[in-house]
Amino acid sequence: MTSSKKALVVRGGWDGHQPVEATELFIPYLKDHGYEVRVEESPKVYADAEYMATVDLVVQCMTMSTIEKDEFEGLRTAVENGTGLAGWHGGIADSYRNTSDYLHLIGGQFACHPGKHPDERVGEQSDNYVPYTVNMLPAAASHPITEGIGDFGLVTEQYWVLADDYIDVLATTTQKVREWDPWHREVTSPAIWTREWGKGRIFVCTPGHRVEVLEDPNVRTIIERGLLWASR
Repeated sequence: MTSSKKALVVRGGWDGHQPVEATELFIPYLKDHGYEVRVEESPKVYADAEYMATVDLVVQCMTMSTIEKDEFEGLRTAVENGTGLAGWHGGIADSYRNTSDYLHLIGGQFACHPGKHPDERVGEQSDNYVPYTVNMLPAAASHPITEGIGDFGLVTEQYWVLADDYIDVLATTTQKVREWDPWHREVTSPAIWTREWGKGRIFVCTPGHRVEVLEDPNVRTIIERGLLWASR
């Protein structure tokens, strides 16, 4: 009898991204697809080389926070050897800001989420919720993560991402120029991308600020497919 696949969920960091509630949305999906799921509340597990060698998929939801050298090296080695790495929003694209090698592994880093007009801000997370469109690229039409999904709109944080050209972009989003913004032309950032690293695959979806965004049918479908795509 074939043993089940192994998924490791690493969650924590800034509570505003609801790391527990957000990951709990997807754990039943993984179990339904034959994964034995282990949950850890810190990246310490990445330093356990013997265990990491058995992991088929890492789902990371760890905003900001820090990672030790041996922890990061354990994660990178696992990915290079075929472990998949997947996540959404700040849980993967705004993790471990002080570790440049992590940013290199992921290929795109959160820089900003320009918010509402200053006069409309009330000091809540919603100050950064704006209407925007996720635009599918031609590559998305036949990709297993995004096939059959067209452009869609959201009202949530719109990530301005700094990225390199080794990512394979499936969808983008464009920051408009508004009268109060200091930039002078529209800026297009990757919104959904993949990256191949050694024998491993990486999947990133920047929408996913809170549970209500993750429950959007398009976002949820893309993430569910992305988890399976990235897995060994």
